[in-house]
Amino acid sequence: MLSMTGYGRGEYKVGGVELTVEIKTVNNRYLDVSVKSPRLFTAYDENVRSLVREKMTRGHVDVFISLTDKRDKEKELRLDEGAANAYVEAARKVKALFPDIADDFSVTSVLRFPDVVKSDDIAAADDELISALESALKAALENLNIMREREGKKLAADMLSRVDTIEKIVEKVKTRAPAVAENYRLKLEEKLKKILADVQIDEGRILTEAAIFADKSNIDEELTRLASHISQFREIVKEHIVGRKLDFLVQEFNRESNTICSKSNDLAVTRLGLELKNEIEKIREQVQNVE
Repeated sequence: MLSMTGYGRGEYKVGGVELTVEIKTVNNRYLDVSVKSPRLFTAYDENVRSLVREKMTRGHVDVFISLTDKRDKEKELRLDEGAANAYVEAARKVKALFPDIADDFSVTSVLRFPDVVKSDDIAAADDELISALESALKAALENLNIMREREGKKLAADMLSRVDTIEKIVEKVKTRAPAVAENYRLKLEEKLKKILADVQIDEGRILTEAAIFADKSNIDEELTRLASHISQFREIVKEHIVGRKLDFLVQEFNRESNTICSKSNDLAVTRLGLELKNEIEKIREQVQNVE
């Protein structure tokens, strides 16, 4: 079992390249990957997302990439012809307006103006940087999953302890359930005696009413299904990716507990049903953290 919440960090430090990848994950119904990286890696954002998808199926993922490149690299000068033309035209207009001023305008002057010449690194996203990114990202994902697995074990332990509690409550309900119909029969008989006083009571009618009540309030099927759900839950948590399965199973737990509460005409069973719903809700909250 894996938690959807975690943190992982990976580093690559070789030569003049220092690249760090940090990954933070939180709960989300679907997989949502956000990548924040230096501009030179923008074209590789989808590669990053693809590697994340190999390791995760659900959750919101933030990937942060930082780079320090201290290698000696060739520079390439890039001329912005539009900016150069604009400066030259402006100089000509100034000369026309002030013909008496000495003209010291030259090619060197144009090259000194802002944005006319820009310096770019040659092959900025070279093979070494791409390899560094992949190495650091894989390390970050591995560390992330180590943490998520560790958190997943804690979640599993907590949920299994609550399932044990649910099982105990179900046993109490199972013990109490047979007495519900008999208690109803006794209460009905006592009520009729008070109302009818000396009139002879039809025992057959009382038994019929008690049988009808017993049929309407019977929760044997719900208790059997709950026992099955408990067994399934314990098996599912042993698997790797379980979030959606557990989410569905918890809905089934809720359905059975709601039916028990609605059928019950007994205060003790109702109280046990509410305890059941309380434990199920706590499990449901934890399941939202599971991938």
